[in-house]
Amino acid sequence: MIIVTDTFEQTNGVSTTYKNIKRIARSRDLNFKVIHPSLFKWIPMPFYPEIQLATQPCRLWRLLNRINPPQLHIATEGILGAVARAWCKRNKKPFTSSYHTQFPEYLNVYLRIPLSWTYAYLRRFHAPAKTTFVTTETMRQKLSERGFKHLTVWTRGVSDQLKSEKMHQQSNGKLRVLNVGRVSKEKNLDVLCAYENEFEISIVGDGPHLETLKKKYKKVNYLGYKFGKELADIYTQHDIFAFPSRTDTFGIVMIEAMCNGLPVAGYNVAGPIDVVEHGVTGYINDDLHSAIVDCKQLDHQNIKQTARKKWSWANCFDIFSRHFHA
Repeated sequence: MIIVTDTFEQTNGVSTTYKNIKRIARSRDLNFKVIHPSLFKWIPMPFYPEIQLATQPCRLWRLLNRINPPQLHIATEGILGAVARAWCKRNKKPFTSSYHTQFPEYLNVYLRIPLSWTYAYLRRFHAPAKTTFVTTETMRQKLSERGFKHLTVWTRGVSDQLKSEKMHQQSNGKLRVLNVGRVSKEKNLDVLCAYENEFEISIVGDGPHLETLKKKYKKVNYLGYKFGKELADIYTQHDIFAFPSRTDTFGIVMIEAMCNGLPVAGYNVAGPIDVVEHGVTGYINDDLHSAIVDCKQLDHQNIKQTARKKWSWANCFDIFSRHFHA
């Protein structure tokens, strides 16, 4: 399997997905190669420096000519993704693709680019794909309504190293509310941080919006990036996981939280409504504060058991492999 992606070395949901399915593929002795910007010269995106912009697209074309794969998976719609798509069309090679990120909404927030323009580009980009993987049923319906075709729902998982066996540590003071992920404007973290006087809020992660948050919200705990068992244990040291984003297509951190017993509080939008079982593993509400408070009543052990039965990277890989080879 050959995967072409514009993000792999960064900490985000896209790279987490492909690193884990690569791990599953290798555990099954399957050939799995990821082509990403770090293999070429690149520059950081001006307004989003953690995104790598490959500056040698011709090298990818030559690499694909040399490998001459019978088919590809195109993970992203950036520079490398566009080159891979053009190579497939030129050489009459089939490909699958993925829709991981709501770029129309992000570009609208950052650059005020009309949604219709970006959706038109993305619809055209994915049109020739055998199938386009989407994160949830809600995203499948949304994109279908915008004219996208051949959509397949592709689940996600949580690796064993991100599952702590420590019991939830009960708090006797303020509710300990956690968020994990990239600290960027579109994650809507200001809404959560505004409750700093009522809850003990911790944010794990880094990103372009971090310094702004630090200046505005002095009482919030900013822990930086954490990984593996250390991150898993941090989940157990909190009471509730808050997910204020309104634009994520999935949010792997939500299922990580639930697999460690944390109830998730989120908005009634794509992502939370597909991942959270309302009243069982968390609460969905148009008022984030109400969702956080409602989560207090949920049982941590029940959440952990429910989530661990459902989310598996092996299942994620099987879905991918089945449609890739179809």
